[in-house]
Amino acid sequence: MSASIHVSVSTDTLNIQNAYDFVTDPAHGAVDVFVGAVRNHHEGQSVQGITYDVHEALAEKTFRDICLEAQNLWEGIKIYMSHYKGQLGIGGISVIIAVSSPHRAESFDACRYVIEELKKRAPVWKQEHYEHGPSEWLPGHSLKEVSSG
Repeated sequence: MSASIHVSVSTDTLNIQNAYDFVTDPAHGAVDVFVGAVRNHHEGQSVQGITYDVHEALAEKTFRDICLEAQNLWEGIKIYMSHYKGQLGIGGISVIIAVSSPHRAESFDACRYVIEELKKRAPVWKQEHYEHGPSEWLPGHSLKEVSSG
Protein backbone atom coordinates (compact mmCIF):
# COMPACT_ATOMS: atom_id res chain seq x y z
CA MET A 1 0.00 0.00 0.00
CA SER A 2 1.26 3.45 -0.85
CA ALA A 3 2.68 5.45 2.04
CA SER A 4 0.30 8.25 1.03
CA ILE A 5 -2.91 6.16 1.13
CA HIS A 6 -4.49 4.15 3.94
CA VAL A 7 -7.75 2.27 3.37
CA SER A 8 -9.47 -0.16 5.72
CA VAL A 9 -12.68 -1.78 6.89
CA SER A 10 -12.76 -2.23 10.65
CA THR A 11 -14.85 -3.91 13.33
CA ASP A 12 -12.92 -1.86 15.91
CA THR A 13 -14.00 1.65 16.92
CA LEU A 14 -12.75 4.14 14.32
CA ASN A 15 -10.22 6.62 15.70
CA ILE A 16 -9.99 10.20 14.42
CA GLN A 17 -6.48 10.64 15.83
CA ASN A 18 -5.22 7.68 13.78
CA ALA A 19 -6.56 9.33 10.63
CA TYR A 20 -4.99 12.68 11.48
CA ASP A 21 -1.65 11.10 12.38
CA PHE A 22 -1.52 9.19 9.08
CA VAL A 23 -2.03 12.25 6.85
CA THR A 24 0.14 14.67 8.83
CA ASP A 25 3.05 15.83 6.68
CA PRO A 26 5.55 18.65 7.31
CA ALA A 27 5.02 19.88 3.73
CA HIS A 28 1.24 20.09 4.18
CA GLY A 29 -0.44 23.07 5.77
CA ALA A 30 -3.99 21.73 5.54
CA VAL A 31 -5.82 18.70 6.92
CA ASP A 32 -9.49 18.13 6.21
CA VAL A 33 -11.31 15.42 8.20
CA PHE A 34 -14.78 14.05 7.47
CA VAL A 35 -16.47 11.97 10.16
CA GLY A 36 -19.74 10.17 9.42
CA ALA A 37 -21.79 9.36 12.52
CA VAL A 38 -25.07 7.58 13.20
CA ARG A 39 -27.94 10.05 13.66
CA ASN A 40 -31.11 9.45 15.68
CA HIS A 41 -33.61 9.88 12.83
CA HIS A 42 -34.22 9.13 9.17
CA GLU A 43 -37.25 10.09 7.08
CA GLY A 44 -39.47 10.67 10.11
CA GLN A 45 -38.44 7.47 11.89
CA SER A 46 -36.68 7.44 15.26
CA VAL A 47 -33.45 5.45 14.78
CA GLN A 48 -31.77 3.53 17.61
CA GLY A 49 -28.72 2.35 15.66
CA ILE A 50 -27.38 1.00 12.38
CA THR A 51 -25.74 -2.22 11.30
CA TYR A 52 -23.21 -1.83 8.48
CA ASP A 53 -22.42 -4.78 6.25
CA VAL A 54 -19.38 -4.49 4.00
CA HIS A 55 -17.85 -6.69 1.32
CA GLU A 56 -14.39 -6.13 2.78
CA ALA A 57 -12.07 -7.12 -0.09
CA LEU A 58 -14.13 -5.33 -2.73
CA ALA A 59 -14.63 -2.30 -0.46
CA GLU A 60 -10.91 -1.89 0.17
CA LYS A 61 -10.21 -2.15 -3.58
CA THR A 62 -12.92 0.43 -4.29
CA PHE A 63 -11.60 2.73 -1.53
CA ARG A 64 -8.08 2.48 -2.97
CA ASP A 65 -9.33 3.19 -6.51
CA ILE A 66 -11.15 6.30 -5.25
CA CYS A 67 -8.05 7.50 -3.39
CA LEU A 68 -5.84 7.00 -6.45
CA GLU A 69 -8.33 8.96 -8.56
CA ALA A 70 -8.23 11.77 -6.00
CA GLN A 71 -4.43 11.78 -6.06
CA ASN A 72 -4.56 12.11 -9.85
CA LEU A 73 -6.84 15.14 -9.49
CA TRP A 74 -5.00 16.77 -6.56
CA GLU A 75 -1.29 15.99 -6.76
CA GLY A 76 0.65 15.29 -3.58
CA ILE A 77 -2.28 14.71 -1.21
CA LYS A 78 -2.32 12.06 1.51
CA ILE A 79 -5.56 10.18 2.24
CA TYR A 80 -6.86 8.05 5.10
CA MET A 81 -10.18 6.24 4.57
CA SER A 82 -11.77 3.76 6.98
CA HIS A 83 -15.31 2.40 7.23
CA TYR A 84 -16.86 0.57 10.17
CA LYS A 85 -18.43 -2.88 9.82
CA GLY A 86 -20.92 -4.03 12.45
CA GLN A 87 -23.55 -2.46 14.69
CA LEU A 88 -23.30 1.14 15.96
CA GLY A 89 -25.48 3.15 18.29
CA ILE A 90 -26.41 6.81 17.94
CA GLY A 91 -23.27 8.93 17.61
CA GLY A 92 -21.11 5.96 16.60
CA ILE A 93 -18.53 6.73 13.93
CA SER A 94 -19.23 4.88 10.68
CA VAL A 95 -16.60 6.42 8.40
CA ILE A 96 -13.51 8.61 8.68
CA ILE A 97 -11.80 10.30 5.76
CA ALA A 98 -8.78 12.54 6.26
CA VAL A 99 -6.92 14.37 3.51
CA SER A 100 -3.84 16.55 3.79
CA SER A 101 -2.36 18.86 1.18
CA PRO A 102 -0.07 21.88 0.98
CA HIS A 103 -3.09 24.24 0.80
CA ARG A 104 -6.69 24.12 2.10
CA ALA A 105 -8.57 24.19 -1.21
CA GLU A 106 -7.12 20.87 -2.33
CA SER A 107 -7.83 19.24 1.05
CA PHE A 108 -11.47 20.35 1.09
CA ASP A 109 -12.10 19.41 -2.54
CA ALA A 110 -10.39 16.01 -2.32
CA CYS A 111 -12.13 15.09 0.93
CA ARG A 112 -15.51 15.92 -0.59
CA TYR A 113 -14.68 13.92 -3.70
CA VAL A 114 -13.68 10.85 -1.65
CA ILE A 115 -16.84 10.75 0.52
CA GLU A 116 -19.15 11.36 -2.44
CA GLU A 117 -17.51 8.58 -4.49
CA LEU A 118 -17.59 6.21 -1.50
CA LYS A 119 -21.35 6.80 -1.13
CA LYS A 120 -21.89 6.10 -4.86
CA ARG A 121 -19.59 3.13 -5.39
CA ALA A 122 -18.59 1.27 -2.25
CA PRO A 123 -20.14 -2.12 -1.41
CA VAL A 124 -21.43 -0.94 1.97
CA TRP A 125 -25.00 -1.54 3.12
CA LYS A 126 -26.79 -0.26 6.18
CA GLN A 127 -29.69 -1.63 8.17
CA GLU A 128 -31.43 0.94 10.35
CA HIS A 129 -32.91 -0.17 13.65
CA TYR A 130 -36.02 1.85 14.50
CA GLU A 131 -37.54 2.65 17.87
CA HIS A 132 -40.99 1.74 16.54
CA GLY A 133 -41.23 -0.90 13.83
CA PRO A 134 -38.95 -3.42 12.17
CA SER A 135 -35.37 -2.79 11.10
CA GLU A 136 -34.94 -1.91 7.44
CA TRP A 137 -32.10 -2.32 4.94
CA LEU A 138 -31.70 0.95 3.05
CA PRO A 139 -31.14 1.09 -0.71
CA GLY A 140 -27.43 1.01 -1.45
CA HIS A 141 -24.75 -0.08 -3.84
CA SER A 142 -25.43 -3.13 -6.00
CA LEU A 143 -22.73 -5.68 -6.77
CA LYS A 144 -24.29 -6.15 -10.22
CA GLU A 145 -22.86 -4.08 -13.04
CA VAL A 146 -25.45 -1.92 -14.73
CA SER A 147 -25.39 -1.78 -18.52
CA SER A 148 -25.27 1.73 -19.91
CA GLY A 149 -26.41 0.59 -23.34
